[in-house]
Parts: sequence; structure tokens; C-alpha cells
Amino acid sequence: MRSASVGFQCPDCVAEGAKTTRAGRTAYGGLRPANPGATTITLIGINVFVWVLVVATGWKSSALIQQLALSPLGTCFTADGSGYFPGATEAMCQTAATSYVPGVADGSYWQLVTSMFAHVEIWHIAFNMLALYAFGPQLEVALGRARFLALYLLSGLSGSAFVYWLSDERSATLGASGAIFGLMGALLVVAYKVGGNVQSLLTWIGINVAITVLGSSFISWQGHLGGFVGGVAITAALVYAPRARRTQLQVAALVLIGLVIAVAILARTLVLNA
Repeated sequence: MRSASVGFQCPDCVAEGAKTTRAGRTAYGGLRPANPGATTITLIGINVFVWVLVVATGWKSSALIQQLALSPLGTCFTADGSGYFPGATEAMCQTAATSYVPGVADGSYWQLVTSMFAHVEIWHIAFNMLALYAFGPQLEVALGRARFLALYLLSGLSGSAFVYWLSDERSATLGASGAIFGLMGALLVVAYKVGGNVQSLLTWIGINVAITVLGSSFISWQGHLGGFVGGVAITAALVYAPRARRTQLQVAALVLIGLVIAVAILARTLVLNA
């Protein structure tokens, strides 16, 4: 395990993933990417594009933030978007001077996904994208492009589900951190699977956990925890699937994990609307 500018590089993980089997597949059944890192760069591009849109439409006062951020319950904003009324319901927000933005429990389920690609502060997107650039290509090589993309998206959704359940009902959360923590968990599983040195990675993860705890007033520990748990579960299902019928078992595991996340989300909606 080698230190990188952000996070760690795992040569053993890359070497194991780069092993080819039939039809140029990785050690875990994925198609070996001809251009490792292409999916990572695409994800970074999407995040940067969304951030530019937010900045171009008012930055911290952009109306896009209200639509993209994950809000368990809806929020009553002033008409110009400069303020909001905590605890105000949609019925209380029916005036010319206010505007109600629905939350996930109101049916805005897209926020569970869009929040994964939205940032406001430049330090937030910079750190997340540097971490994605450090971890992404290694996992693309190890898992293959499609499996890596499934890992990233499902980890992010797992983080969103934890935020939906555990964060304040009137809060708004955004950022790719849940998916990034999912990649940390994934790299840990792969490193353990190939017999790599996981101690350094555990130390670095511990540092990030400490930062999360110390900054819990403005950092979503719920998203970080959910992403990490999701990343570990998803990657374990991918790398420990038996060779016989491996692809079918991996797909079944990913579908099952996706269903568990969906059920958790729907259950939370029922609770909030009860």
C-alpha cells in the first residue's frame, strides 16, 4: 500500500484485477477496461458540470441547490430563495411571498441521486474529486467498468438512504462523499481479498472517520457511514462470488442490495408521512 496525494494506492489490488481470464476479463469477471480511469473521469466531469451550473445560477443562493439536495421533508422558502421557514408545512406555505420545495417524502425521489453529484463549496468538490481520482482507476482495473459504476452508484444510494433515515427531517444534504466512502470500503475489501497490507488503509480510513466525527456539525456522518457500509457489502458480493456462474450471482447480489436500499427508502417515506 503506497501513499498517494489523496488516499492510498494499492498495487496488489490493481495487479490482481489486471489478471486476465477468458475473453480479457478481470479476476472478478468484469471486462478489462481498455482505458482505465475513463469512467472515473466521466463521473468527475458530471460532478464538475453540476457545480458549475450551481455557481452560474447564483452559487450559494442558487435555486438548483433546493432541487438537487436531499431533503427528507419539504421546505418553505421565501419567494426570492434568500431564507426559509423551519417546520412550515406545505399547507402553511401557500402565500405569494413563499415557495414550497418538496422533499423526498413528498415524492422528490430524484434527490437521492442528484444529491450525489451536487456540491456548493469549492473545497468540498475539490476534496471529493481528488479522492475519486485516487480511488476510482484502481477499482476500475480491479472490478471492470460496469461493476465499478454499479459500486459507485449503489454506494451513493446507500449513503442517501442512511441520510434519509438518520438525518434531521428538515435538513438538506449534498455531495459525493457517500459514494467516496463506498470506494474506501471497496478498496479495503479488495486489499483484504488479495492479501495486501490493509493496515495503512485502515489508518487512513480512521483519520477520515475522525474528521467526520469532529466535523459532524457540518459533515454528513450519515452519508459517510451509509456509503462505507454499502461499499463493503457490494464489493464483498463481487469479489467473493464463486467462479461458477459468477456473473449471474454478482448481478443477483447487486439487484438484492438495490432492493434492500429501495425498501429502506420506501419504509422511511411511510414513517415520515404517517
